[in-house]
Amino acid sequence: MKLYVGNLSYGVNDASLRALFEPHGAVESATVVADRESGRSKGFGFVEMSDADAQKAIQALNGSQHDGRTIRVNEARPKTDEPRGPRGPR
Repeated sequence: MKLYVGNLSYGVNDASLRALFEPHGAVESATVVADRESGRSKGFGFVEMSDADAQKAIQALNGSQHDGRTIRVNEARPKTDEPRGPRGPR
């Protein structure tokens, strides 16, 4: 299952995101999304785990504090082709 992890501090990288989730099960992948131009974190990422481990991680980490921020963890929704905001699709 792919999880969305939001409100991350800008200092979080792929390795520290993986380390945050490993106590809750085997992590298949952990990726922090970065701005293409600056390379700076956008403050969110994705983690892939088995369904059972992902549910444990959601229960344990959603709403918890990490690096002084309250993180959000939930099941990632697939991208849609619907327009986003006033500028339309990206």
